[in-house]
Amino acid sequence: MSTAPSVYQRRRALTEQELTLIPWFALLKDSERKRVESQLVVSDPMSGDYVCRVGRQATYWFGVVEGLLKMSTDSASGRSITFTGVPPGGWFGEGTVIKRESYRYNIMALRNSVVAGLPIDTFHWLLDNSIGFNRFVMNQLNERLAQFIEAREIDRSTDPDVRVARNLAALFNPRLFPGVGEVLRITQQELAYLVGLSRQRVNVALNRLEAQGAIRIEYGGMRVLDLAALRTSGN
Repeated sequence: MSTAPSVYQRRRALTEQELTLIPWFALLKDSERKRVESQLVVSDPMSGDYVCRVGRQATYWFGVVEGLLKMSTDSASGRSITFTGVPPGGWFGEGTVIKRESYRYNIMALRNSVVAGLPIDTFHWLLDNSIGFNRFVMNQLNERLAQFIEAREIDRSTDPDVRVARNLAALFNPRLFPGVGEVLRITQQELAYLVGLSRQRVNVALNRLEAQGAIRIEYGGMRVLDLAALRTSGN
């Protein structure tokens, strides 16, 4: 049996550099930052580690500082269903945290990552006291709704090229994932896990998107050249 420390046991305080990568932290007043800074923690899940598991009680609100996570669940037949990827800058699970519920999905690291956590009681304190934080959370919920409506549309598509293009567009959402910028650090195998296709089929789709001028494949990632084209692929 493994004796390696768990993701929770490896938690630590954030560095000054890591604090600058939290998109909502700058929206707080000085007094709110001082209170929250001492409560924030960060850990380093390795590839395959779970940050959240179905049925576990929510105790933190999480966000990706570095790396890439996958949000998924298992169907009644045992088939894994992927909802979305979570790249840098993405915070997730606010609905679960607001309702103080147990998780209805799994969050797994697709590569070695750095994940920050805000305790659930501190999250609710900010909701009660910070206008800037409330606006951020409301925008998150609004964007999340649009994201999952789009995900349902993607699931109905039988065209692999469309599935790859739309999933890439979702990962380049500047409001949900402000840490991505113009270049998404992702391998073709990681994208295949998120899209639910083979790596070989994802490679074909990416080369077609590159030929169309929508993306440029770079070492270790993809650069978006035409986000609108990715979002409307198949229309």
